[in-house]
Amino acid sequence: MTPFQGLFTLVASTVGQPAAAWLEHRVEVPQALGGFSWSDEAVHRAWLAEALNLCLFHKLVEAVPDGLRYVDEQFEGGRKVVFDHGAIRTVDWADNGELPRGRQAFSRLLEPLGFTDVRTYPLTKLNMTGWGYRQMDLPEDIAQFFVSELHPGRLSQSFQDAVSRVVGASRDPLSPEDLSILNRLRTTRHCSVAEATRLLPALYRAFDRQHGVVREDDYRQLLSESAEMAWIATEGNSFNHLTDRVADLEATVAEQNRRERPMKDSIEVSGSGRVMQTAYKACTVSRGLLNAEGVVVMHKVPGSFVEFIQRKIDPDNGKIDLNFDSSNAQGIFKMTDSKQAQ
Repeated sequence: MTPFQGLFTLVASTVGQPAAAWLEHRVEVPQALGGFSWSDEAVHRAWLAEALNLCLFHKLVEAVPDGLRYVDEQFEGGRKVVFDHGAIRTVDWADNGELPRGRQAFSRLLEPLGFTDVRTYPLTKLNMTGWGYRQMDLPEDIAQFFVSELHPGRLSQSFQDAVSRVVGASRDPLSPEDLSILNRLRTTRHCSVAEATRLLPALYRAFDRQHGVVREDDYRQLLSESAEMAWIATEGNSFNHLTDRVADLEATVAEQNRRERPMKDSIEVSGSGRVMQTAYKACTVSRGLLNAEGVVVMHKVPGSFVEFIQRKIDPDNGKIDLNFDSSNAQGIFKMTDSKQAQ
């Protein structure tokens, strides 16, 4: 078995063989991974980082029909998607049950896989902060994570109380054994195939909702002050969006508009002029909320979406500009804004 076959066997152990085969034919996998060790006893962290990204990519397109259709259309046109980054939202709050507060719940698993927070992005309009986590072994090739924290302390006491009721009993998806493997990865950069197979499903589960069903009145309280916290209430730490890196964003937008896809109205351009982003509007999903009688009632709320990004060369170093942009991010985050649940 080649290392690349091993990669997709590892992916299949978490998402199943059909999903792994689908990913293999539709998502670009960096060939430079072949320069890192893969043996029964020593799998380099870069392989595990790529495996996690592939699993999370599939998880999002399963949840976003427009995204699944887009990826399949690219495949039919002879192109594989270049996974640029995924985004998750967290809550900077001490009353978070078993789950570490905010981004700490994810830095503890991303850092052992070789990701480092390389830059901080104030998202002041949203009462949030974002961090770009870049995989340092293959920074241009392995998808980054944009991890954001919402800061309830900047909002009303009623809002803070609702946050505590929503996330205060969150569970921790990582077991002591998972954390032990992560610690070994952090110190040695390697784990065995058996350990990787044991760990990957737990990492995959971490990108999900770790709290229970939310009360309608709490959801509406959160929505009145923060569409982003309302999104976290129903979707948790799932991928908010994943991003395809394209060569010509304007051409991509023109093609998606020709196909009458649900596109954002404008392109966000970074202050440097080198990073351009736009997106599909978020899909609508059905989520249960508890009414005053304690009965679960289904509501239509914003789900996740697919983003498109073009990155130009940074003349200072001759490499593509891998940075994000606070203004761009706040514009993209509006894709999940909804004034009321239906």
